[in-house]
Amino acid sequence: MTKYKAEIVPLNAAKIGSNAHGTATFEVTADQLTIQIEMFDTPANTEHWEHFHGFPDGRPAAIATEANDVNQDGFVDLMETESTSGTTMVPFDDAPENMDIPHDRYPVADDQGYFAYTKQVPLKTLTTNFEQAFGSADLQLDKRVVYIHGVPANLNLPDTVAGMVGHFDAHVTLPIAVGKIEKVSD
Repeated sequence: MTKYKAEIVPLNAAKIGSNAHGTATFEVTADQLTIQIEMFDTPANTEHWEHFHGFPDGRPAAIATEANDVNQDGFVDLMETESTSGTTMVPFDDAPENMDIPHDRYPVADDQGYFAYTKQVPLKTLTTNFEQAFGSADLQLDKRVVYIHGVPANLNLPDTVAGMVGHFDAHVTLPIAVGKIEKVSD
């Protein structure tokens, strides 16, 4: 079994009024990927999209910081993370192996801003779909970053905050926390 971990730190905290933080762990066996994410101080009673992001060519992804706010509107939006972190790859939803990203089947924080997510994913299905999407079956977890997204719909966002995906607006896709995935054991 190979284990990976990400310490998830706040992003956009000053603007969204919460310091979302937590941990993500990934355990890979021959036939299964077990994902566990525990988050604290996220926007309460809000659905939180969560994914790993990376570069399809295998370059190491890094976490976005305030320096990624290229339009200087005070928010690091989804599009502004791409130069540092790459593209959205695998969702942490009800069926990560399907790699179906835009939907409403992600965790919802409780009234204290807490949520925990655990999923056992069939590795063969996931790597087959990953290869179809990105040209390689190797997840390269230690070259990826975890993003947690989502703020309440009533949070005032400037028009410059990009992130429309399907019929989901920037409130759904705004990053609130990020962590670099690192290998911790083989």
